[in-house]
Amino acid sequence: MGQLFSKKNREVFSNPLGMDNPVTVQVLGICSALAVTAKLEPAIVMGLSVTVITAFSNVVISLLRKTIPNRIRIIVQLVVVAALVTIVSEILKAFAYDVSVQLSVYVGLIITNCILMGRLEAFAMQNGPWESCLDGIGNGLGYAKILIIVAFFRELLGSGTLLGFNILNHEWLTNIGYVNNGLMLMPPMALIICACIIWYQRARHKELQEKQ
Repeated sequence: MGQLFSKKNREVFSNPLGMDNPVTVQVLGICSALAVTAKLEPAIVMGLSVTVITAFSNVVISLLRKTIPNRIRIIVQLVVVAALVTIVSEILKAFAYDVSVQLSVYVGLIITNCILMGRLEAFAMQNGPWESCLDGIGNGLGYAKILIIVAFFRELLGSGTLLGFNILNHEWLTNIGYVNNGLMLMPPMALIICACIIWYQRARHKELQEKQ
Protein backbone atom coordinates (compact mmCIF):
# COMPACT_ATOMS: atom_id res chain seq x y z
CA MET A 1 0.00 0.00 0.00
CA GLY A 2 2.86 2.36 0.84
CA GLN A 3 4.40 1.76 -2.57
CA LEU A 4 1.11 2.55 -4.31
CA PHE A 5 1.07 5.97 -2.62
CA SER A 6 4.79 6.65 -2.72
CA LYS A 7 6.13 10.20 -2.92
CA LYS A 8 6.58 9.89 -6.68
CA ASN A 9 2.99 8.69 -7.19
CA ARG A 10 1.65 11.45 -4.96
CA GLU A 11 3.51 13.99 -7.10
CA VAL A 12 2.14 12.41 -10.29
CA PHE A 13 -1.36 12.98 -8.91
CA SER A 14 -0.89 16.38 -7.25
CA ASN A 15 1.35 18.27 -9.70
CA PRO A 16 -1.41 18.77 -12.33
CA LEU A 17 -3.59 20.31 -9.63
CA GLY A 18 -1.13 23.13 -9.10
CA MET A 19 2.40 23.61 -10.39
CA ASP A 20 1.85 21.68 -13.63
CA ASN A 21 -1.81 22.43 -14.29
CA PRO A 22 -2.75 21.43 -17.87
CA VAL A 23 -4.73 24.64 -18.48
CA THR A 24 -2.83 27.40 -16.68
CA VAL A 25 0.74 26.06 -17.05
CA GLN A 26 0.70 23.80 -20.11
CA VAL A 27 -2.03 25.96 -21.74
CA LEU A 28 -4.03 22.98 -23.03
CA GLY A 29 -7.79 22.50 -23.23
CA ILE A 30 -8.45 26.24 -23.53
CA CYS A 31 -11.18 25.87 -26.20
CA SER A 32 -13.61 23.95 -23.99
CA ALA A 33 -12.75 26.25 -21.07
CA LEU A 34 -14.18 29.11 -23.16
CA ALA A 35 -17.17 27.19 -24.49
CA VAL A 36 -18.77 25.39 -21.53
CA THR A 37 -18.18 27.72 -18.59
CA ALA A 38 -21.09 30.15 -18.92
CA LYS A 39 -22.83 28.05 -16.24
CA LEU A 40 -21.41 26.05 -13.36
CA GLU A 41 -23.35 22.80 -13.89
CA PRO A 42 -22.11 21.96 -17.42
CA ALA A 43 -18.57 22.97 -16.38
CA ILE A 44 -18.65 20.46 -13.50
CA VAL A 45 -20.04 17.71 -15.73
CA MET A 46 -17.49 18.44 -18.46
CA GLY A 47 -14.65 18.40 -15.93
CA LEU A 48 -15.76 15.08 -14.44
CA SER A 49 -16.27 13.58 -17.91
CA VAL A 50 -12.74 14.50 -18.98
CA THR A 51 -11.37 13.15 -15.68
CA VAL A 52 -13.07 9.77 -16.12
CA ILE A 53 -12.05 9.47 -19.78
CA THR A 54 -8.45 10.54 -19.12
CA ALA A 55 -8.07 8.07 -16.25
CA PHE A 56 -9.56 5.07 -18.08
CA SER A 57 -7.83 5.79 -21.39
CA ASN A 58 -4.49 6.13 -19.60
CA VAL A 59 -5.00 2.75 -17.91
CA VAL A 60 -6.04 1.00 -21.15
CA ILE A 61 -3.13 2.41 -23.17
CA SER A 62 -0.70 1.60 -20.35
CA LEU A 63 -1.88 -2.01 -20.34
CA LEU A 64 -1.55 -2.25 -24.12
CA ARG A 65 1.61 -0.17 -24.57
CA LYS A 66 3.97 -3.10 -25.12
CA THR A 67 1.74 -4.67 -27.76
CA ILE A 68 0.95 -1.52 -29.79
CA PRO A 69 3.11 -1.16 -32.95
CA ASN A 70 4.79 2.23 -32.88
CA ARG A 71 3.56 3.23 -36.35
CA ILE A 72 -0.14 2.94 -35.39
CA ARG A 73 -0.01 4.04 -31.74
CA ILE A 74 -1.86 7.34 -32.38
CA ILE A 75 -4.68 5.50 -34.18
CA VAL A 76 -5.00 3.02 -31.29
CA GLN A 77 -5.07 5.89 -28.78
CA LEU A 78 -7.81 7.66 -30.77
CA VAL A 79 -9.89 4.46 -30.95
CA VAL A 80 -9.66 3.95 -27.18
CA VAL A 81 -10.55 7.58 -26.44
CA ALA A 82 -13.40 7.58 -29.00
CA ALA A 83 -14.92 4.46 -27.43
CA LEU A 84 -14.79 5.98 -23.93
CA VAL A 85 -16.18 9.32 -25.13
CA THR A 86 -19.10 7.52 -26.82
CA ILE A 87 -19.88 5.64 -23.59
CA VAL A 88 -19.75 8.82 -21.49
CA SER A 89 -21.88 10.72 -24.04
CA GLU A 90 -24.58 8.03 -23.98
CA ILE A 91 -24.58 7.96 -20.16
CA LEU A 92 -25.04 11.74 -20.07
CA LYS A 93 -27.92 11.54 -22.54
CA ALA A 94 -29.56 8.85 -20.43
CA PHE A 95 -29.12 10.37 -16.96
CA ALA A 96 -28.40 14.09 -17.47
CA TYR A 97 -30.04 14.98 -20.76
CA ASP A 98 -30.41 18.73 -20.07
CA VAL A 99 -26.71 19.06 -19.30
CA SER A 100 -25.88 16.93 -22.33
CA VAL A 101 -27.81 19.39 -24.52
CA GLN A 102 -25.95 22.35 -22.96
CA LEU A 103 -22.60 20.69 -23.62
CA SER A 104 -23.70 20.04 -27.20
CA VAL A 105 -20.84 18.90 -29.45
CA TYR A 106 -18.17 19.58 -26.86
CA VAL A 107 -18.51 16.12 -25.28
CA GLY A 108 -17.70 14.55 -28.65
CA LEU A 109 -14.79 16.95 -29.07
CA ILE A 110 -13.16 15.48 -25.96
CA ILE A 111 -11.71 13.01 -28.49
CA THR A 112 -9.42 15.78 -29.76
CA ASN A 113 -8.67 17.28 -26.35
CA CYS A 114 -4.94 18.07 -26.20
CA ILE A 115 -4.74 17.04 -22.54
CA LEU A 116 -5.99 13.53 -23.27
CA MET A 117 -3.76 12.82 -26.23
CA GLY A 118 -0.80 14.48 -24.51
CA ARG A 119 -1.06 12.29 -21.40
CA LEU A 120 -1.45 9.13 -23.46
CA GLU A 121 1.60 9.88 -25.54
CA ALA A 122 3.81 11.45 -22.85
CA PHE A 123 2.91 9.32 -19.83
CA ALA A 124 0.74 6.24 -20.38
CA MET A 125 3.01 4.88 -23.14
CA GLN A 126 5.97 4.91 -20.73
CA ASN A 127 4.44 4.00 -17.34
CA GLY A 128 2.44 1.31 -15.57
CA PRO A 129 -1.36 1.24 -15.14
CA TRP A 130 -1.48 2.56 -11.56
CA GLU A 131 0.79 5.53 -12.23
CA SER A 132 -1.11 6.23 -15.46
CA CYS A 133 -4.41 6.15 -13.60
CA LEU A 134 -3.14 8.67 -11.04
CA ASP A 135 -1.78 10.87 -13.84
CA GLY A 136 -5.12 10.75 -15.66
CA ILE A 137 -7.14 11.59 -12.55
CA GLY A 138 -4.75 14.38 -11.56
CA ASN A 139 -4.77 16.04 -15.00
CA GLY A 140 -8.54 15.62 -15.31
CA LEU A 141 -9.15 17.23 -11.91
CA GLY A 142 -6.64 19.98 -12.71
CA TYR A 143 -8.62 20.74 -15.86
CA ALA A 144 -11.93 20.53 -13.97
CA LYS A 145 -10.61 22.86 -11.25
CA ILE A 146 -10.01 25.68 -13.75
CA LEU A 147 -13.35 25.12 -15.50
CA ILE A 148 -15.20 25.32 -12.19
CA ILE A 149 -13.40 28.49 -11.09
CA VAL A 150 -14.11 30.20 -14.43
CA ALA A 151 -17.75 29.05 -14.49
CA PHE A 152 -18.27 30.16 -10.87
CA PHE A 153 -17.41 33.78 -11.65
CA ARG A 154 -19.11 33.82 -15.06
CA GLU A 155 -22.45 32.48 -13.81
CA LEU A 156 -22.38 34.46 -10.55
CA LEU A 157 -21.52 37.82 -12.09
CA GLY A 158 -23.24 37.24 -15.44
CA SER A 159 -26.52 35.64 -14.38
CA GLY A 160 -26.58 36.24 -10.64
CA THR A 161 -27.08 32.53 -10.00
CA LEU A 162 -25.06 29.43 -9.06
CA LEU A 163 -26.23 25.98 -10.15
CA GLY A 164 -29.54 27.63 -10.96
CA PHE A 165 -30.05 29.04 -7.45
CA ASN A 166 -30.63 32.78 -7.16
CA ILE A 167 -27.70 34.53 -5.46
CA LEU A 168 -27.60 38.14 -6.62
CA ASN A 169 -30.99 38.73 -8.26
CA HIS A 170 -32.59 40.42 -5.26
CA GLU A 171 -34.60 43.61 -5.16
CA TRP A 172 -32.42 45.22 -2.48
CA LEU A 173 -29.33 44.76 -4.66
CA THR A 174 -31.14 46.26 -7.64
CA ASN A 175 -32.22 49.20 -5.52
CA ILE A 176 -28.61 50.06 -4.68
CA GLY A 177 -27.64 49.91 -8.35
CA TYR A 178 -26.29 46.38 -8.85
CA VAL A 179 -26.84 44.96 -12.36
CA ASN A 180 -25.65 41.60 -13.71
CA ASN A 181 -22.78 41.96 -16.16
CA GLY A 182 -23.93 40.35 -19.42
CA LEU A 183 -20.37 40.49 -20.77
CA MET A 184 -19.44 37.71 -18.34
CA LEU A 185 -21.56 35.29 -20.38
CA MET A 186 -19.56 35.93 -23.54
CA PRO A 187 -16.64 33.56 -24.41
CA PRO A 188 -13.93 36.28 -24.33
CA MET A 189 -14.58 36.77 -20.60
CA ALA A 190 -13.62 33.14 -19.98
CA LEU A 191 -10.28 33.88 -21.64
CA ILE A 192 -9.80 36.96 -19.46
CA ILE A 193 -10.58 34.99 -16.26
CA CYS A 194 -8.17 32.23 -17.35
CA ALA A 195 -5.54 34.92 -17.95
CA CYS A 196 -6.12 36.31 -14.44
CA ILE A 197 -5.67 32.83 -12.95
CA ILE A 198 -2.45 32.36 -14.93
CA TRP A 199 -1.19 35.78 -13.80
CA TYR A 200 -1.97 35.00 -10.15
CA GLN A 201 -0.31 31.60 -10.30
CA ARG A 202 2.85 32.90 -11.95
CA ALA A 203 3.05 35.90 -9.63
CA ARG A 204 2.82 33.57 -6.63
CA HIS A 205 5.23 30.95 -8.01
CA LYS A 206 8.22 32.73 -9.53
CA GLU A 207 9.65 29.45 -10.87
CA LEU A 208 6.82 29.35 -13.43
CA GLN A 209 7.93 32.62 -15.00
CA GLU A 210 9.94 32.33 -18.22
CA LYS A 211 13.54 33.42 -18.06
CA GLN A 212 14.34 36.46 -20.17
